[in-house]
Amino acid sequence: MQPLIRPRSANRQRAQALAEAGIHPLLARLWAARGLAQSTPTDWSALIPPAQLTHVTDAARLLADAIAADRKLLIVADYDCDGATACAVAVRGLRAFGARVDFLVPNRFETGYGLSPAVVELARRHPAGQPDLLITVDNGIASIDGVAAARAAGMQVIVTDHHLPGDELPAALAIVNPNQAGCGFPSKHLAGVGVIFYVLLALRAVLRERGALPAQGGPRLDGLSDLVALGTVADVVRLDANNRLLVAQGLKRIRQGRMQAGIAALFEVAGRDPGQAGTNDLGFALGPRINAAGRMADMSLGIHCLLEDDPARARALARALDDINRERRSRETEMRDEALAHLDGQPLAQAASVCVWQAGWHQGVIGLVASRLKETYWRPALAFAPDEAGTLRGSGRSVPEVHLRDALDLVSKRLPGAILQFGGHAMAAGLTLHQAAFDDFARQFDDAVRTISGRDGFEPCLETDGSLEPLYATADTAALLAEQIWGAGFPAPLFQDHFQVVHQRVLKERHLKLFLERDGRRIDAIWFNHADPLPERIMAVYRLDSNTWGGQTTVQLLIEHAQAA
Repeated sequence: MQPLIRPRSANRQRAQALAEAGIHPLLARLWAARGLAQSTPTDWSALIPPAQLTHVTDAARLLADAIAADRKLLIVADYDCDGATACAVAVRGLRAFGARVDFLVPNRFETGYGLSPAVVELARRHPAGQPDLLITVDNGIASIDGVAAARAAGMQVIVTDHHLPGDELPAALAIVNPNQAGCGFPSKHLAGVGVIFYVLLALRAVLRERGALPAQGGPRLDGLSDLVALGTVADVVRLDANNRLLVAQGLKRIRQGRMQAGIAALFEVAGRDPGQAGTNDLGFALGPRINAAGRMADMSLGIHCLLEDDPARARALARALDDINRERRSRETEMRDEALAHLDGQPLAQAASVCVWQAGWHQGVIGLVASRLKETYWRPALAFAPDEAGTLRGSGRSVPEVHLRDALDLVSKRLPGAILQFGGHAMAAGLTLHQAAFDDFARQFDDAVRTISGRDGFEPCLETDGSLEPLYATADTAALLAEQIWGAGFPAPLFQDHFQVVHQRVLKERHLKLFLERDGRRIDAIWFNHADPLPERIMAVYRLDSNTWGGQTTVQLLIEHAQAA
């Protein structure tokens, strides 16, 4: 399917103002197109103050009381990278303040997501004894029954989360969530790891007020910023000014070599250079290796890696995560191929959505399969795996025109009893479905997609930054761009230009290596996972990158899309 290619709106006034303020002219143009009117500071002094986060001081006082009374604390984490980094930040930070703290992470296949009554029972039987206080990280805002079960068992709960709340909130001692009603915190896009980091900042302030720490003393919490950056990028939250600050500070420490042993080990097994670390490394190299533990096995392995201080042990844990990630990739490829083969025989041309399941599919990988199907067919996609209870566990990914959770909500009303539970947000959601209801569900879901969008089909769109000025097609410019903080809501630049194809060949039967010419200048390019030959003249959408070979660094283009010109 050919995408719609649309240049971003340029704002020459903003770009000129940024350039006059000393910003590189290309960066000024790119930033202005993303809505920046001025350079946003990335030093700690510009961080939104913790006191603006509703109930954060209440949570901090409760934690200070618990530490003073030597109570047993237990972190209840989520099984993705945001949850793992949030757990590591909580454990490291609270231990630095003198707390007795351990962690528990739910198993995706046994207890499901969040602080459920089953997880409360695991906490009650914890090897170190029943904790006095549970602290959720990256979950808990929907744990009505779980918090009630904890209180009934004699445990109190503090909820720290960033997901959207429902109509009813759990009866926790304190709830810290920028998205809860009445919270005036300016950044609504904190990841779970960002929320718990703010709680630790508030806790340090409370301990200073009480005289438990010197007025300007106590643990240096900026030492946790590498973990905050990893979780923030991996969770694909919008990189507003505050999140960009957090990520910039984390990357700064990583580039300086001042990172956790587990982070360093993950860079090593991924074959990435931490001295040149960027958001791509966090999102596409480290994040998937942490996530693989939660998808395929037990996220405790990932958390232990992030908590490990001994480099040798951290390296061993990182290698184990790398092995699990290889298994995840293999299983994902196998399931994706099975899904595509199955769908080849279906009348998809008239469908507005994709729904598929196969016996033997792995529950931890269905979300990735749904993502591949969404990209392939460019329509909302749901992939399901059967469980032992005779139900189907599904995960979905959507296109911008369809709010996925709203579509599932509509189906639940039109097909009562078919969906056992569901949740999520606009672009991703999960659900459990009666297996016998799958065919009816698929028809109703397709109709709900049409109802919500008012459309029968969807067209992918590539937003570009227009033509790249020839003088900026250099390795130095590629390095400048790689240093910036790009991500959700602040996308990395894509350029669009016409080229002559001088030479092309296929590498490893999968990738197209190209030598292109533009305005009399030749430049290397590569199109990963595309082996079909190109015509002599093309219009290409590409990213600027650098390639180091034999000690020499040169510029190359990473092709995202190309078509005859």
